Amino acid sequence: MISRIDLRGDALPEGSALRDLLPRADFDVAAALDKVRPICEDVHHRGDAALIDFAERFDGVRLERVRVPAAALERALDALDPAVRAALEESIRRARLVHREQRRTTRTTQVVPGGTVTEKWVPVDRVGLYAPGGRSVYPSSVIMNVVPAQEAGVPSIALASPAQAESGGLPHPTILAACALLGVDEVYAAGGATAVAMFAYGTESCPPANMVTGPGNIWVAAAKRYFTGKIGIDAEAGPTEIAVLADATADPVHVAADLISQAEHDPLAAAVLVTDSAELADAVERELEPQVAATKHVEDRIVPALGGEQSAIVLVDDIDAGLKVVDAYGAEHLEIQTADAAAVADRVRNAGAVFIGPWAPVSLGDYAAGSNHVLPTGGCACHSSGLSVQSFLRGIHIVDYTRDALAEVAHHVVTLAEAEDLPAHGAAIKARFDWKVPEGK
Repeated sequence: MISRIDLRGDALPEGSALRDLLPRADFDVAAALDKVRPICEDVHHRGDAALIDFAERFDGVRLERVRVPAAALERALDALDPAVRAALEESIRRARLVHREQRRTTRTTQVVPGGTVTEKWVPVDRVGLYAPGGRSVYPSSVIMNVVPAQEAGVPSIALASPAQAESGGLPHPTILAACALLGVDEVYAAGGATAVAMFAYGTESCPPANMVTGPGNIWVAAAKRYFTGKIGIDAEAGPTEIAVLADATADPVHVAADLISQAEHDPLAAAVLVTDSAELADAVERELEPQVAATKHVEDRIVPALGGEQSAIVLVDDIDAGLKVVDAYGAEHLEIQTADAAAVADRVRNAGAVFIGPWAPVSLGDYAAGSNHVLPTGGCACHSSGLSVQSFLRGIHIVDYTRDALAEVAHHVVTLAEAEDLPAHGAAIKARFDWKVPEGK
């Protein structure tokens, strides 16, 4: 059901050579660009009419309008199962607790007497948030996008999710209910690349946004790449992935369950176990079969995900080698199920989110840990981080110098300008003074 990669015995290679040995899904965003380009440009030229046509083509429903009426949001919330509402409200509460602590404060540094630099943090003016709606419905992704944007102080927030034929052309009602709980009343029935194009260009119904965030399929990732430079994006999210670093102390029942939990997202989802215990590897393999048989989405998602080239059990000599492997892999979600898991987790350098020990599974982070589940995939955790309040803020430096403070450093500025052969830069300084280089300078 799942392959093995044996890295025991030999010294592990460095950098890309090690990454090349590890499993990864084939996710060719560049190839998808050619297909999303005409879709995005059609939205650019025809606006809402193109969105309506694409909803009929891709989602099987002819829309009367793209924007969701406010009454539909209220109806969805009224009809929401009370248990689901309570769970969503608790998820929102915990996410707010964590993300509120991420707010930045304005700081002023006195560089010299009379010379200060202040850094203030300003939210983007408008964001377009995306909640997927293909194989599953993700109200949790609504929370994970909306809460940090709200806590950052973004004044204009819009959300898009694909039209559902069974919902009469509206996004899934649980998505709409989550929006209502969060106070987001600008919602659009648009999916995939069309939603990103709507936010990037704007249409008759939807003003353009400065930034687009949220997970999605390869078409969403390709559209984000297409618009990079025109709008801000969070990341080109690829298939979800879990890596578990475990030793002989780990419970194979837990490990198998956690691998399956990510595999049920998508046939391209990655499930990777890195362990120095061949006995644990054997036990996890034995445990996978009955757990898979007892769950849902087996043939269309879990079996192809676990059996795909992106998933494997990786055997290493020891936990030090395992840390080297998981740092090279840079997992979206990394579980540490070892002896002294907290100390091992503290040594991790590359991961979207780290889950410590047997009582912090990835499923907790998906819904109710308070952390954000919009995380870097495809190894991007080696250089990027997950969605946060910071994602929606811009740091602006404010420079305030008096005449005396500028005079004190003027000769250095002129010297550097001349060293870079930019005399007009120096002249802009000299023009402010009866220029004379101070003695001894």
